[in-house]
Amino acid sequence: MKRFACRPYVKALVLSCALSVATVSPRAATLPLADGFVGELQQYRVREKESLVEIARKFDLGFNAIVAANPGIDPFIPKAGTHITIPTAWILPAVSMRPAIVINIPEFRLYYYPKGSAGKVITFPLGIGDEGRDTPLGKYRVIEKIAKPAWYVPESIRAKESRLPKVVPPGPDNPMGSHALRLSRDGVLIHGTNRPWGIGRRSSHGCLRLYPEDIASLFQLVPRGMLVVIVNQPIKVGAKGERVFVEAHRYKRAESTVGQAMHLLADRNLLVRTDFAKLIRAMEEKKGVPVDISLGPVRQMPQILPACWPPSPPRPSP
Repeated sequence: MKRFACRPYVKALVLSCALSVATVSPRAATLPLADGFVGELQQYRVREKESLVEIARKFDLGFNAIVAANPGIDPFIPKAGTHITIPTAWILPAVSMRPAIVINIPEFRLYYYPKGSAGKVITFPLGIGDEGRDTPLGKYRVIEKIAKPAWYVPESIRAKESRLPKVVPPGPDNPMGSHALRLSRDGVLIHGTNRPWGIGRRSSHGCLRLYPEDIASLFQLVPRGMLVVIVNQPIKVGAKGERVFVEAHRYKRAESTVGQAMHLLADRNLLVRTDFAKLIRAMEEKKGVPVDISLGPVRQMPQILPACWPPSPPRPSP
């Protein structure tokens, strides 16, 4: 049995929707790219006794994403009948390397660009390392794929939680879930979880966690040797036709400012088309969705999802 652990300092589909779910989990969906954008915002009406935690998993979102997109709504006891925004639209991270897995820490999200799939991307939400256990940024490779991993508990963790054994075998009590991808940085893994409510939160000892159904899909698709690029991009900007958009995430205040957004817009020659009042408001709200900051009337995000989104059958509740 391979020995590895999540150490304290660590922490879509190119395939057609017509493919058999026996080949690829229905959890993943074909997401064509359009000028660096993917997806579209959706609306949803909260049902009786339904929380935003359950709704997030239903739409393959993390807790942080659905809460940020719906400020003022109780995430645990929302009023039945409330209309909420489903933030299934993204500006892609500014990383040009392909094929690769790109992980943007501030948005708690993974983007997978498979080989030979120009114009397509697979994307999943993540749980990341808690404060002080940040995932290291940089470029790595997938060096090992492990099904039914055991968790060899680091001594630093056992020192704080003495009830933990030295080894947690595969099964429902294993925080690594059913599958793991080991990276070339010692102690860094992308794996599943037995605590799905931690997706979209700082919930791990440093590794990167996916919903159980998502890691199963990713595990099937990713080959050994795949490049993994981990970045810190709390602000993303883009243009669709004459419209300018910004997507801002709440992460570290010093890294998510109006000034930084202006620098990114200037680098792409988009400042002359930007309404600064709209930019300031978007940066204050930080809803984690693409916001139109163009001069002139606001328009909705362009629809670029195929008819098969969201995929069937419905995603499970936590």
